[in-house]
Amino acid sequence: MKKLAVALLLAAGLVLVGCGSNNSNPSNINGNWTAVLTNSSDGSQAFTFTTSITENNDGTLSVANLTISSSSCFASGETESGSFALGGNFNGNVTGQFQFKVLSASPSNNVLTLTGTANGKTIKGTWTLTGGTGCQGSGNYTMTKS
Repeated sequence: MKKLAVALLLAAGLVLVGCGSNNSNPSNINGNWTAVLTNSSDGSQAFTFTTSITENNDGTLSVANLTISSSSCFASGETESGSFALGGNFNGNVTGQFQFKVLSASPSNNVLTLTGTANGKTIKGTWTLTGGTGCQGSGNYTMTKS
């Protein structure tokens, strides 16, 4: 009887380990993203950007291939940074607080800041742009993972 109980406990442990070891979550923050930013004043599209995001082990983001369209506020040499506070559940629905910042090199001192909430393959929130003449604004944005 003891052998049967030990065998059942061992089998149950293996099943639980097998259930918890799946690290292939398609709903994480890593991947290619497209953002559409709209103006708070009239809801018109301000600009769009695409980027590749990878979450680091410390919650910061590595950003690559940032391309901002339709904005003279970001011509070349942008510096990007971000963070993601991960949440979620065991069904693969990743959620969390998202922060993203872009600092322009040319023209200098323009700063785009996004804050929002990630939910699966969508991030929604608000953005602000501060900087030189014509490079101020705010509104809402939606980012989608492709």
